[in-house]
Amino acid sequence: MRIKKPSLSFWQILNMNVGFLGIQYSFGLQQTAINPIFLYLGAPEDMLPILNIAGPVTGLIVQPIIGAMSDKTWSPRWGRRKPYFLIGALLGSICLFAFPHSPFLWFAVGLLWILDVGNNMAMEPYRAFVGDKLPEKQLSLGYQMQSLFVGAGILLANGSIVLFQYLFGGESVEEVGTIPQWIYYSFYIGAFLSLVTILWSVIKTPEIPPTEEELEEINAIKKLPFSQRVSKPFLEIASAVKEMPKFMWKIGAVYLFQWYALFIYWQFTTPLFIRTLGFTTSEAASQAAKMSLTYNTVTMLVALALVPLTLRFGGKRVYALSLVGTAAALFTIPYINDPNLVLVPMVLFGIGWAAMMGIPYTMVSKVVPQERRGVYMGILNMMIVIPMFIQTLSFGPIYKYLLGSNAINAMLFAGAFFAIAGLLATRLNVTSSKHETVEMP
Repeated sequence: MRIKKPSLSFWQILNMNVGFLGIQYSFGLQQTAINPIFLYLGAPEDMLPILNIAGPVTGLIVQPIIGAMSDKTWSPRWGRRKPYFLIGALLGSICLFAFPHSPFLWFAVGLLWILDVGNNMAMEPYRAFVGDKLPEKQLSLGYQMQSLFVGAGILLANGSIVLFQYLFGGESVEEVGTIPQWIYYSFYIGAFLSLVTILWSVIKTPEIPPTEEELEEINAIKKLPFSQRVSKPFLEIASAVKEMPKFMWKIGAVYLFQWYALFIYWQFTTPLFIRTLGFTTSEAASQAAKMSLTYNTVTMLVALALVPLTLRFGGKRVYALSLVGTAAALFTIPYINDPNLVLVPMVLFGIGWAAMMGIPYTMVSKVVPQERRGVYMGILNMMIVIPMFIQTLSFGPIYKYLLGSNAINAMLFAGAFFAIAGLLATRLNVTSSKHETVEMP
């Protein structure tokens, strides 16, 4: 039996999700500022995919393990999910502060690995945290609120990059091996937000205690020998994959193309503008930040508007159309030579990003059992990082030998993959998990 969860107010749901602002600010810097830093430190363009392998590898390892562990964790003082995203936020904060001081390329690459561990450790239990707290009728609002904070966090990250380059970038000449000082400030803000926003949600939102049956299982695990406790999360992941709903296999196919394409976009926006607009690396990085600023503004504006649309037309239709719209945006961008007009396709991209960051999590939360939500959210995030891992290994040679080291072709390639993802999304049908509920005392 499961606890019947009370409905929360709008402001309670907002407070619960504030911590996502800091996590996504950090991811915003990864999307827009990390690859330019690699270029500043002398990395060739065709190495960008492999240098970003930290994201998929750490996500593949960390997220499902943390998800499985958090399912079987309970502390009357700290809760179930909170200890994990607190530790992750602290780790991320330290790395963000250190990142712009990287003296050479491989130091920055190493920091990215640690930063990704922290971000993944914070983000995965956060997805389960929302599902834990909300009744099914509020799941769409909860996850679209996360989508709003995804937009807000990345918006702030990229807005800070544009602002600080304008204020402090000046006419400085780029030097290989040197990171411009104006980039530093965005990372310092990220280090602050990463920790403070998580603390806000931790203080404002109590977790629901486990049922007696869950608590008995948690206490039984604590009594196991150390070797069995270490192996328990891996066994739980294997069992969950074996029993995984068919819906998640279908969404995995969508994610394969969606996230492969997204990684291409994030990696090659700066090289694209160097080619199409004739920009320097700093100018191209600033333009990429403006692109992100634009689409994340749109994401903030439409995230909650998608809630009634998904209720009326169904998540599947809204999600599929949003992916097709994102494909159209990427097909258009390489052929616009005006740095202002190139922001226009970002409206479609922003709508797609809002849908991608909310609708799939709502769908999955409805089809997986409550007591295994953490591990299944971890597996869903494995479905994100596996395509990224494949992309980091495969796209460098594809870019160099098949696409002629041409960033225009890379963007068109990504657009085609989004179109395929949109087609596959039309196959998604949601059936709620069948579990009885009891009133919470």
